[in-house]
Amino acid sequence: MADTYMRADGRRADDLRPIRFQNDIAPHAAGSTLIECGNTRVICGVTIEETVPRWMKEQGVEGGWLTSEYSMLPYSTLTRKPRDISKGKLDGRSSEIQRLIGRAMRAAVDLKKLGPRTLMVDCDVLQADGGTRTAAITGAVVALGLAVKKLMSAGKISENPVVESVAAVSVGIVSGEPMLDLCYVEDVAAEVDMNLVMTGGGQFVEVQGTGEKANFSDAQLTAMLALGRSGIARLLELQRAALGA
Repeated sequence: MADTYMRADGRRADDLRPIRFQNDIAPHAAGSTLIECGNTRVICGVTIEETVPRWMKEQGVEGGWLTSEYSMLPYSTLTRKPRDISKGKLDGRSSEIQRLIGRAMRAAVDLKKLGPRTLMVDCDVLQADGGTRTAAITGAVVALGLAVKKLMSAGKISENPVVESVAAVSVGIVSGEPMLDLCYVEDVAAEVDMNLVMTGGGQFVEVQGTGEKANFSDAQLTAMLALGRSGIARLLELQRAALGA
């Protein structure tokens, strides 16, 4: 059923939204891209600091570090979202998402090959229409690849520290049907909502799944995982094309 069920935007249940990368959107970043997943748009940028966190120095940990920050710009949603600084603290959702992005990105990198430096990954949502965290991860990998190319071209590292490809996508159950890459109207209506982060080798980095309005069966879980795998395989191809590989 997943390959024939038609959605409100004309997609089949197993279709991704149109994906586009616009590289070098932020010229002062070491690597950057604007990823568009349908109407969701996220700027992903990587900057490089020639130092490592204090805890790494104190514990004598070799190599470098990678961390991330995530934010939704005030005009990214239908109603204005106040900046976190106006509330004096990072909201729980943003904190959870940026930790997810960091974990996903570190799964792609051999930190020892990075050398004693820190890669800062910033993901800023320009427009939110569902799947901002998965778009951020998928786009950040492209920005990372561009930044690493600059490091290698400058002779600062001799080996590519990116040892694995990583991408992310949402899946869910909407009106009883398993669907891939949920937009906002599908996300809010979903009985089950799940985010998958996977490597190019087919291994899971993270699985976030919740029965929002209903429980789900083994068969539904299997169907969602199959949709997610196929979607991530396509996203990995698009990443490679964006990096000119």
